[in-house]
Amino acid sequence: MTKWVYTFGDGKAEGTADMKALLGGKGANLAEMSNLGLPVPPGFTITTEVCTWYTAHAKAYPDELAPQVDAALDHVAKLTGKRFGADHDPLLVSVRSGARASMPGMMDTVLNLGLNDRTVIALAAAADDERFAYDSYRRFIQMYSDVVMGLDHHAFEEILERFKEDNGYVLDTDLTAADWKGLIGDYKKLVEDELGRPFPQDPREQLWGAIGAVFGSWMNARAITYRRLHDIPESWGTAVNVQAMVFGNRGETSATGVAFTRNPSTGDKRLYGEFLVNAQGEDVVAGIRTPQDLTEEARIEAGSDKPSLEQLMPEAYASFIDICARLENHYRDMQDVEFTIERGKLWMLQTRSGKRTTKAALKVACDMVEEGLITPDEAVLRIDPAGLDQLLHPTIDPKAERRIVAQGLPASPGAASGEIVFTSDEAEAAKQAGRKVILVRIETSPEDIHGMHAAEGILTTRGGMTSHAAVVARGMGKPCVSGAGQVRVDEHAGTLTASGEVLKRGDRITIDGGTGQVLLGEVPMLKPELSGDFAKLMVWADAARRMKVRTNAETPADARAAREFGAEGIGLCRTEHMFFDEGRIVAVREMILADTEAGRRTALAKLLPMQRADFVALFEIMHGLPVTIRLLDPPLHEFLPKTEEEIAEVSAAMGVPASRLRERTEALHEFNPMLGHRGVRLAISYPEIYEMQARAIFEAAVEAAAKTGAPVVPEIMIPLVGIKGEFDYAKARVDAVAKAVEKEKRIQIAYSVGTMIELPRAALIADKIAESAEFFSFGTNDLTQTTYGLSRDDAAQFLGAYLKTGILEQDPFVTLDQAGVGSLIEIAAERGRKTRAGLKLGICGEHGGDPASVKFCETVGLDYVSCSPFRVPIARLSAAQAALEGGKKG
Repeated sequence: MTKWVYTFGDGKAEGTADMKALLGGKGANLAEMSNLGLPVPPGFTITTEVCTWYTAHAKAYPDELAPQVDAALDHVAKLTGKRFGADHDPLLVSVRSGARASMPGMMDTVLNLGLNDRTVIALAAAADDERFAYDSYRRFIQMYSDVVMGLDHHAFEEILERFKEDNGYVLDTDLTAADWKGLIGDYKKLVEDELGRPFPQDPREQLWGAIGAVFGSWMNARAITYRRLHDIPESWGTAVNVQAMVFGNRGETSATGVAFTRNPSTGDKRLYGEFLVNAQGEDVVAGIRTPQDLTEEARIEAGSDKPSLEQLMPEAYASFIDICARLENHYRDMQDVEFTIERGKLWMLQTRSGKRTTKAALKVACDMVEEGLITPDEAVLRIDPAGLDQLLHPTIDPKAERRIVAQGLPASPGAASGEIVFTSDEAEAAKQAGRKVILVRIETSPEDIHGMHAAEGILTTRGGMTSHAAVVARGMGKPCVSGAGQVRVDEHAGTLTASGEVLKRGDRITIDGGTGQVLLGEVPMLKPELSGDFAKLMVWADAARRMKVRTNAETPADARAAREFGAEGIGLCRTEHMFFDEGRIVAVREMILADTEAGRRTALAKLLPMQRADFVALFEIMHGLPVTIRLLDPPLHEFLPKTEEEIAEVSAAMGVPASRLRERTEALHEFNPMLGHRGVRLAISYPEIYEMQARAIFEAAVEAAAKTGAPVVPEIMIPLVGIKGEFDYAKARVDAVAKAVEKEKRIQIAYSVGTMIELPRAALIADKIAESAEFFSFGTNDLTQTTYGLSRDDAAQFLGAYLKTGILEQDPFVTLDQAGVGSLIEIAAERGRKTRAGLKLGICGEHGGDPASVKFCETVGLDYVSCSPFRVPIARLSAAQAALEGGKKG
């Protein structure tokens, strides 16, 4: 019989930490903490396999599940001395999700389950605290009605807020037991009026309702969005954890809190977190009350007059500090923990590896190497390569004027400017329209995930450093200021009011996630310097990786930036980008619109010194490193004059009537130019274009070598080859120019000629092409287009539907399609090297900076990846991780 349920508690568990795939992260860690003998409320985990079954069988369960759940409930009852649904001291449980990968706030939770009109009386008697019992019951009704029955929690909040206002109450803790009893009646009436059925009183019906809701929440919109953003497979499913309740809302000797064993923003080795007295867990993350600091040091730094946990409950605090140290040493990583103190007794509710900013991740990893907890290779594997983007976020120029309108908490570092928007839908629409925005909310909820992703930064008026906004923003690498209490938001009116300033939707603000400041207008920024822990980690990464990392660059600025980021050469210089310069475009148009070879050569003669100067600059900056130059690739129509003013300018330069130029432009029109007259096909029609470019390259190589004293060995790349004869024709022209320049300069020039593999046919006949080509560079942008038959420029209109429906798990233009495009790369690599053993292989599409794609390149055995300058550090780290994780096939 399949085991669907695993128990834990009382110093032992049926599961272990390495069972995350089956028990989910939370379940595996609860089991591990129990096995370590830590104070964990007993409970049981329903496995992720049940979630898969539930989804595949129209929300039904395996036959053996119910008896296993009953047996597990009996086990918890024995350990606690309480019975589920009993009339005396009843067992209450929490029902929580627990996916294999942490998905904070994305799925559903129900607390205080098991309360009804009968058991609430028993709870009040057992606790000798009527107010606590009825406070717990109203929380349960509100949460269960929202999560399981689909009645929005705001409806209950409105009733509560109105009651508080009518009675002069400020906080929920001001309400008496009698107040809660009356409100519970109002809550139950709301449920019946809105849903047409009473609030369920049977604890077992409640339990199965909550289990179904948690499994169902795996497929809710926010969870789907989160999985898509973090590449979490739908097939993993979530586990359900049912655990005996412990209560942080049992008076002034009870509390609940969230903590990180190190600072998740900076990585500093000191306890970081918050707690609330007489509260339950959702109160901390919801931002309803202002939380208190855990340590005296943090309280003094924050200038808070509310006592710290260290001061208020010293014994529980001492136990907590000890447990945090044990957990960090056991897991050898920074931990994110949740805890409850019930009448002075500490209970641990969760531990997991803490989400952190990349800056913090680097510091934690480097410090743990110094502390002897992990090795340098483990440190390299700990850092998310995509997260290095966070280090490239700008910070505010210290010289800039700061017109501060509000001060909040520095919840996630970095700075961002943008237009104010008040809803996530507005943020997403603005992003699609190319506008940068700051999402301003009273507090964020999991439903805001799409808007947070679209915004440059997030500002909330409520919530602490562990609020939803703070945790999710840090995970995304977005600047966030939370808990800016001076800010008043009126979403209906579309205004933000702070320090006497009234700002409207569309007005620009800047937030500084490092200081918590909110500033008027757009403030000048500085790019960060990548040194310290970053530099240390990159040394370890470079020692571990096999593949080289080059850059895609054609301007001196990009080439210099790439070298600063550690690029080991240029893998793609797109010469056509040089043609668009204002001083050159007229000559380019002259060349294209000329209807004789002589006319084209005249125009090309004007371009030659310009191209030569470009290449000299690149060779000097790269100083002996390889430079791969792609000869002209795009269809000629891209360069043609489009306006009457542009036609007149070319007409004057060429001395040709405008009407004739219009006729020539019309003649060059193509129905599908991306599959038309471009790449090597231009060289077949107009060989003089590639001859001019080859001459510019060779003359520049001679000049740069003389200037720098460093050898220059250009790699000349022929694009869009699909027939070996095309390559041979173009290469013969390049070789002829090389001989001519060698004769003129009386010097031998070292160079190589290769091709860009961007057509399926080229991949399939790679063995033939390799007879002539000395290197291959996979142009995966076009190879993806031609393999799928998709235009990258147009696919955005419908690819979203493919991703939403799950037909595609990832955008193939962002992450390499390993099954299709990847297979072509493998075929080309294998066949090419069979013909030419030392064939150099690289990749130069956008995928060169995508971590998953870089790891694929390692398995195929490519020599290098090439990416945009600012993604070079990402590629370096990805290549190192790929080498450490297994590397080349075979």
